[in-house]
Amino acid sequence: MKQRIVYLILFYLSVLLVFVMQKTAFFLACTPATAHYGWGDWWDVVVHGMLLDVPTTGYLMVLPLLVVIATIWTPRHSSLRLRRWLTPYYAVVAVVVALVMVADASLYPFWQFKLDATVFIYLDSPKGATASVSVGYIVWRVVLWFLSAAGMVVLWRWLTPLRLRALHATCGLWQRSLYTLCMVVLAAVLFVSIRGGLGESTANIGRVYYAEDVFLNHAAVNPVFSLIYSIDKTQDYGEEFRYFDEEERCRLFEGMYPDTASDTVSLLRTKRPNIIIILLEGFGGKTVAATGGSPEITPHYNRLCKQGVLFSNCYSNSYRTDRGMLSALSGYASFPNMSVMKVPAKSRTLPCVASTLDSVGYRSSFLYGGDINFTNMQSYLRTGGYGTIVSDVDFPSSQVRDNHWGYDDDVTFDRLFQMMQEQKRTPWHIGFLTLSSHEPWVVPYQRLSHPIANAFAFTDECLGRFVEKVKRTSLWNNLLIVCLPDHGFAYPDGITREEHHHNTMLWIGGALKEPRHITTLMNQSDMAATLLGQLGIPHKEYVFSRDVLSNDYRYPFAIFSNRSFIGLRDSTGFTVFDIVNGKPLEDATTTDSGNLPQDSGTATSRRITLAKAMMQSFFKDLEQR
Repeated sequence: MKQRIVYLILFYLSVLLVFVMQKTAFFLACTPATAHYGWGDWWDVVVHGMLLDVPTTGYLMVLPLLVVIATIWTPRHSSLRLRRWLTPYYAVVAVVVALVMVADASLYPFWQFKLDATVFIYLDSPKGATASVSVGYIVWRVVLWFLSAAGMVVLWRWLTPLRLRALHATCGLWQRSLYTLCMVVLAAVLFVSIRGGLGESTANIGRVYYAEDVFLNHAAVNPVFSLIYSIDKTQDYGEEFRYFDEEERCRLFEGMYPDTASDTVSLLRTKRPNIIIILLEGFGGKTVAATGGSPEITPHYNRLCKQGVLFSNCYSNSYRTDRGMLSALSGYASFPNMSVMKVPAKSRTLPCVASTLDSVGYRSSFLYGGDINFTNMQSYLRTGGYGTIVSDVDFPSSQVRDNHWGYDDDVTFDRLFQMMQEQKRTPWHIGFLTLSSHEPWVVPYQRLSHPIANAFAFTDECLGRFVEKVKRTSLWNNLLIVCLPDHGFAYPDGITREEHHHNTMLWIGGALKEPRHITTLMNQSDMAATLLGQLGIPHKEYVFSRDVLSNDYRYPFAIFSNRSFIGLRDSTGFTVFDIVNGKPLEDATTTDSGNLPQDSGTATSRRITLAKAMMQSFFKDLEQR
């Protein structure tokens, strides 16, 4: 039995060694000419890269482990030529792994991102894909591929015992059963390593992102994992929600998202305030008085609405944090059946408020009291320009953590205040995602009897206390705080789908000229263009974000989606329709300017048509990224 365990350990370590050598080769071959890295950088890449090397190694260990378990029950006189059995497997794995590693290092200087499923797009036209390189370049890569694969096969065959001693002759039934049980426990450990641990988040690309330097993050990514991870997230987006031919789609979609870059109403006293964007977890409209909610739940937010600039007709784009965060920070659309944040090949192509602000002199940080790797969040934030990221692992062990998702909002708002005070230069930007107003609704606070309402009240209390603390400092004078939900929440029971997505956006801070109440229809995705418009920063790359304060914003509407429906609200009313059958689930038509009832059927049909054209256009844009 010892021989079997030693073999499994050596094979596991040898695969990890292969990935360490891959990172070393990638580091040496692909380092930008202008960069100057040392051995410390290499070591950091290797150490952080283990977070994906271990799951990938776990996948490759599955078959050898199953074979070893089978040999425990091999009959007494059967041949146990383990090396002969596993050599074909070694050959297949070596050829594939070597090809991926060589292709990754070869393509990175051209693509500037890790190998993923994008490579399959070019397999239909290999001549075009190789047109920019010489024959010698290709031949040398083929040689490297062959040598790498051969080296792995030789190494693994050398580590594999030529023969295994049959246990049937020396061990009884109960002993072999005990050995099998030990192997099953080992398999369970292997499964946990493949998953990436026991936490909320599973293994994903963002786990290894640790530095502000993009190259170091990319060097840490295991290319085999990157390719496998992206394959199951690849689909023909252009064929999704295909309702119209291209000519009709263009006609319907034209003018829905105009370039709103001129004649913007000014809300700020300065073009370069320090900026905090607070994404309030699930802070739906029915939690605040401004949108018809109970005045008892969020008294601090209600008070701040009268002191700042309130956008009371802001609709969340989606229903989950990973989708809502991307809509808010990248000004991008949301999709019923997918999360763009979980597809790095697409999310890295999006603009982000952080990178845009950084381009004009800002320094961006992000704070979240939970697992920053959940739903690939860290990858998105790092790529989006957030150089410093503070998450649950950055809080001291002495800090109390009672929440299932991470540190409660009282703790993180205090950390936010600390981060503000530690900023070395201005202007700066901090993004912050709260988490206490989330199931299981257990918070260190008790004011309201209903647990959901009480959890929202707790976040409100933390927000109010934070604002009052900042007001007593000089930081307030040049500060803009943007508060908006990542998405709404179905509270109280019985609210409509439209009410679920109807939220608010609130701007507060000393950088504002005066309080205002803006009732213009908008999406949370319009926050990006509206904010950048106030700063005088171009935002044309935010293709689905509109400056709602611009005179060019002439067709106010809000679109939102869930797994099973799409909704559109404009001046004629709103319609929420079922994706499968296209029939309305909720529908309300307003009166026209003459206060006469409109043809509700015509208005509903038009809203559904426009929503379909927009969703088809969203997927077309995603396909082209």
